[in-house]
Amino acid sequence: MDPHTGVMAERDFVRALKELDDRNVLTALACLERALAVRDDPHWYSRLGFCIAKERGHVTRGIELCNAALEHEPEDAVHHLYLGKIHLLAGQKNEALQVFRQGMAVGGNPEIEAALKAIGTRKRPVISFLPRDNPLNKHLGILLARLGIR
Repeated sequence: MDPHTGVMAERDFVRALKELDDRNVLTALACLERALAVRDDPHWYSRLGFCIAKERGHVTRGIELCNAALEHEPEDAVHHLYLGKIHLLAGQKNEALQVFRQGMAVGGNPEIEAALKAIGTRKRPVISFLPRDNPLNKHLGILLARLGIR
């Protein structure tokens, strides 16, 4: 690979980051695919995985790419961020929370904090000795929340 090609790949990656920040996932996907066609950099895999999962619906492939990025850089919270986002796309909230918490443990990231805040925390059951999914707990909690008591 000549130096010019490497510079082009880096430029495509930087543009992909900007597009992701602007929530233009399809454009970011195109930029990342161009960059990775030139230079195979595992640091870029998690972002590619998120784009593939979001735009093409290939959640399994996206998770595989994020896990590959985490194998190379387990201490990078960004990889945890994108893996968590993929889990949220797939409706796997518990897995997403676990991954986000792991990301906070390795150093954190403002986007992970925002994601955790958006997911929120559950309040304790109204009747603590009954399971959370008990219909009485569920409906009493909904009623109290609507009344503004809880």
